[in-house]
Amino acid sequence: MAAENSKQFWKRSAKLPGSIQPVYGAQHPPLDPRLTKNFIKERSKVSTVPLKNKKASSFHEFARNTSDAWDIGDDEEEDFSSPPFQTLNSKVALATAAQVLENHSKLRVKPERSQSTTSEVPAGYKVIKSSSDAQLSRNSSDTCLRNPLHKQQSLPLRPIIPLVARISDQNASGAPPMTVREKTRLEKFRQLLSSHNTDLDELRKCSWPGVPREVRPVTWRLLSGYLPANTERRKLTLQRKREEYFGFIEQYYDSRNEEHHQDTYRQIHIDIPRTNPLIPLFQQPLVQEIFERILFIWAIRHPASGYVQGINDLVTPFFVVFLSEYVEEDVENFDVTNLSQDMLRSIEADSFWCMSKLLDGIQDNYTFAQPGIQKKVKALEELVSRIDEQVHNHFRRYEVEYLQFAFRWMNNLLMRELPLRCTIRLWDTYQSEPEGFSHFHLYVCAAFLIKWRKEILDEEDFQGLLMLLQNLPTIHWGNEEIGLLLAEAYRLKYMFADAPNHYRR
Repeated sequence: MAAENSKQFWKRSAKLPGSIQPVYGAQHPPLDPRLTKNFIKERSKVSTVPLKNKKASSFHEFARNTSDAWDIGDDEEEDFSSPPFQTLNSKVALATAAQVLENHSKLRVKPERSQSTTSEVPAGYKVIKSSSDAQLSRNSSDTCLRNPLHKQQSLPLRPIIPLVARISDQNASGAPPMTVREKTRLEKFRQLLSSHNTDLDELRKCSWPGVPREVRPVTWRLLSGYLPANTERRKLTLQRKREEYFGFIEQYYDSRNEEHHQDTYRQIHIDIPRTNPLIPLFQQPLVQEIFERILFIWAIRHPASGYVQGINDLVTPFFVVFLSEYVEEDVENFDVTNLSQDMLRSIEADSFWCMSKLLDGIQDNYTFAQPGIQKKVKALEELVSRIDEQVHNHFRRYEVEYLQFAFRWMNNLLMRELPLRCTIRLWDTYQSEPEGFSHFHLYVCAAFLIKWRKEILDEEDFQGLLMLLQNLPTIHWGNEEIGLLLAEAYRLKYMFADAPNHYRR
């Protein structure tokens, strides 16, 4: 059934003026039949129902037909007994895969990048150190040859992306870790935060170009609206809100085993290991338990949307930032069992409340039919058609729908497209910008898309365009690249947000 539904998942609906397009799964944008032409040709001999008769006529039907879109290749074993897979020579397949990985790694090597910016995947939840890109490429090839092929993915083969660089290494472009200017900015932050009543407008202005790591936790709490500006009230507020959160745990968490909450808890339990799987920190059992509690409590306290896949990603920046308050070393390799119970409880409660504040502003992204995301994807399409008509027409020529790649950008706030260190820097600005997560994010996505215009225009087929847009090469990005992206987004906002007649056709 999953194989049959996966074909429907990639079939685009007819585009009608003013109609709301179906929402596809955030992890895997819709696959066009042209990408799996041979596979579909073989399976069409077995199928007895014409493909065109299965088109979703309503969102309810569409949701039913694509309910397992996130689970393809993860939760269900695929059938390899069908004829297309019986003649597969495993030795040839493994040798070919190893050669492809080797060739791809050679193409992706950048000579000017001499800095170590990758970290190993944890083995058995052990904390391990980072290694270089070259070592990573060799290990990947060796692993491919040693390990048997367990599953055949039904999605198109994607290039291997290097592991996430150190979160603490935000200056991935080679800038010094702390300049004189940064020291001056840090002192300005400390003065603002230590004043009797912090000037939030001035704090937002200072935070727009980025927040120093040392003061980021308290700054994020203030910008989120979690902490009061008055310094005398902060300690009592933190104590009260943290006790309130763990009161929710005692009151609601045991209900996860009840029948009407089992589906929600099951989906959360499935998604947690997928959250930043290449960062050792998030593969520790204790961290995953914390995430499960945060997401489950949020879901049952917000029945209008409940838990939606993608919300799990939004916890990670807050968790890392509040963890960095107690950890000076590389956060992504830190073993959280070394922290006291009180520290872990504080990190968990603060992450919950700040994530809740964020979601309050974008909750229509996660309610039924996700109308917020659909509107934003449509707005992105209109915006790109005005600022770069050549790129827009290029997508139309090769029948690439914005929903096929931009759904994930809106659903996950670009977290799947950027290293986590870049997301944290981006959120410094989002929290200091009015309606940063709901409104300014649109212009960041537009600037992000146009950033790759040359690469987009060089691709001259549907498959190449989707592969590019799903695997944009941002692994080496740091503060410099994010700063340029935000500057361009700011320019677009004030060109089009304040001139609606130029925005519309």
